[in-house]
Amino acid sequence: MTTRLSAAVYGMATAPTVTPEGKSQVTRKLYPNYKVIVLNDDFNTFQHVAQCLMKYIPGMSSDRAWELTNQVHDEGQAIVWTGPQEPAELYHQQLRRAGLTMAPLEAA
Repeated sequence: MTTRLSAAVYGMATAPTVTPEGKSQVTRKLYPNYKVIVLNDDFNTFQHVAQCLMKYIPGMSSDRAWELTNQVHDEGQAIVWTGPQEPAELYHQQLRRAGLTMAPLEAA
């Protein structure tokens, strides 16, 4: 003897859902991320740059701050944070106010 479970047991619809013609489908797009970029300059010390990164970028470790500081020095710039626009604007502004030379925010 076989037992047959109804579609309701599984919570499935018993009939397919049909979208009426003329109705548009909504496509969700993610908000773009933004890059916070520190530029090299001739007046900020390594110590100051690393301390600012640790102070203003959430979760920034000392080791990572020094890696990024060296990248700024060696390559002329470093992306120090990437994420949603609102926090990117905050971190950018905080670093700029602390005296770091910043590139304009860029969509990632």
